[in-house]
Amino acid sequence: MAHRTELERLLAATLEPSRFKDYGPNGLQVEGRDMIRHLVCGVTASLALIDAAIEVGADAILVHHGLFWRGQDGRVVGWMKQRLARLLQHEINLFAYHLPLDAHDELGNNAQLARHLGWAADGRFGEQNLGSIGDLPPQLDELGALSRHLAARLDRATVQAPGDGRPLRRVAWCTGGAQGYFEAAIAAGADVFITGEISEPQAHYAAETGVAFIAAGHHATERYGVQAVGRQVAEQLGLQWQFIDIPNPA
Repeated sequence: MAHRTELERLLAATLEPSRFKDYGPNGLQVEGRDMIRHLVCGVTASLALIDAAIEVGADAILVHHGLFWRGQDGRVVGWMKQRLARLLQHEINLFAYHLPLDAHDELGNNAQLARHLGWAADGRFGEQNLGSIGDLPPQLDELGALSRHLAARLDRATVQAPGDGRPLRRVAWCTGGAQGYFEAAIAAGADVFITGEISEPQAHYAAETGVAFIAAGHHATERYGVQAVGRQVAEQLGLQWQFIDIPNPA
């Protein structure tokens, strides 16, 4: 068991949110009961995750995507009212960390995705150094083989924008909706870039530069950091914890 402020301090010390310029608040987003025994981790603070946390008796929820998204007007209506009402009724604390959870060198989404896929970063690139780059294992140096590996490990079909067929030696990646990092990945020397989503321009950049692009799913690529952080803080504070995956086709 731990007090809410103990968990808040430990998460802040681990993820260092003050280092990042983000569009939403990182840290405690909804205050619940003082004492925490059971921590639930998930990707997004959706109503489905909140209801699942209530079902298992959680005192706190830790997520990557909290209640606040870019461009929200701040009104507590519709889906926001429903989520807040559940959290407040059951006195559940909600902690959310966006960019800090992407970027952590060991526990973050990028580091944990690479670990899950079988490689590691040796450099950073892009805005706020959020992108990672490293060497691919030799057996994954062809787009088809790499795409099949991703689909098998993430249990999700990928979308590919082929490059010029070059051997894939340097891989750059940034989890979630980081398609806008593709140009920075190209400049960093990548042969292939992996993220969660693809938008219209990236297919053209791949064709024109020869660098391949793979979209492996926003949700699918961001399931691992929150588990690593949740496990570590729960072990340090003596909390019960679990990860609840709410499937998402995005």
